[in-house]
Amino acid sequence: MDEKQRQIIDQAIVIADEQGIAAVSMRAVGQRLGLSPMAIYPYVRSKDALLDGVVERLLGELLAMAPAAGSWQDRLRTVSAAVRALARRHPGAYPLIVARPGATAETRRLDDLISDILGAAGVPAADVPRLERLLSTLLLGFANSEVNGRFGAKPAAGDWDAEFAADLDDEIRLIEQIIGRSGAA
Repeated sequence: MDEKQRQIIDQAIVIADEQGIAAVSMRAVGQRLGLSPMAIYPYVRSKDALLDGVVERLLGELLAMAPAAGSWQDRLRTVSAAVRALARRHPGAYPLIVARPGATAETRRLDDLISDILGAAGVPAADVPRLERLLSTLLLGFANSEVNGRFGAKPAAGDWDAEFAADLDDEIRLIEQIIGRSGAA
């Protein structure tokens, strides 16, 4: 990504965070940069490409925080905390991660990261794709629900933190059961 593309994507994120995803347009981004919408097209060929760029940028930020070492449980907890932190930093832009088709390189890298964690845990290869989808749904969906108000009235931050920690502990126990059933260590 060159510097101009980075500026365009950055402004799209700012607009989404301030006004919501619906406010993101080539025109709005161009206005923020003092450019006509047509001046953006050489860098971002369409609104879909702009939105995919936002997803790529957000997931790149998330993946930069992913640990490469440690127990699989610790790595999973760290990735989980990073997902929620990203959603809180970018509450308007974050919903694009779950709304856009998962066809970007960074989306595949996130899937691979979770699959690698499951593999390190000793999950049988045949079960990894299913559990990766289950974990991705928990991680991405919980954070999305948290920032978009789906959970209703906002409780003290510790309440959602405790609930998420309990949900993640349940997922870890499920993974351990699957490992135990397979005889893997």
